[in-house]
Amino acid sequence: MKNIVFDLAGVVFARNEQRCPRELMEYFSFINSGEPMPSFWEDYDRGTRAMDSVAECLAEYRHSDFETARRNMASAILYQEEIPATKSLIADLKAAGYRLIVLSNMSKEYIEFLRRKPVYGYFDGEVISCDTGLVKPEAEIYQTLLQRYSLDASQTLFIDDRRENVEAAAEQGIHPFHFNRLNPEQSCRELREMLL
Repeated sequence: MKNIVFDLAGVVFARNEQRCPRELMEYFSFINSGEPMPSFWEDYDRGTRAMDSVAECLAEYRHSDFETARRNMASAILYQEEIPATKSLIADLKAAGYRLIVLSNMSKEYIEFLRRKPVYGYFDGEVISCDTGLVKPEAEIYQTLLQRYSLDASQTLFIDDRRENVEAAAEQGIHPFHFNRLNPEQSCRELREMLL
């Protein structure tokens, strides 16, 4: 294995449950429900729907008012933190000579915030849904990844917390790893055993 590709939300970053208000976690519980994303949120990740438009849809979806939805969206971004176990793993993978790349469904506002975090400096490249107009698990986003960075799929591992995304990567010949967002320490131990 030469190339390690990371999803961001739930793998590299997460909301700290000790710091993030419970109401905010519940408001966005649909993101980690395991169910398909609402179409308006997928459009947000795809970069085809602006934040205020998403807030209108989110208010309706959550039976709240627009101001609450807009405020919660802005707050949710600020509560994203690096997952310590993953940050340590990424640093060690980089030191071991692996090529590290991001492949993530992420809106413009979220990715602009996360790119400023120290762990982001370890990555050699990125494919972000809002920049490409493609979202996982669409086959085209994996093809974009492979082509943009001239990756050999057979030498590439993709880490994601959504099973449908790693299954779609496997269909493109990329090695899949389903990351347990509820137990990142265990997933990072497994990855260390595989790669270091």
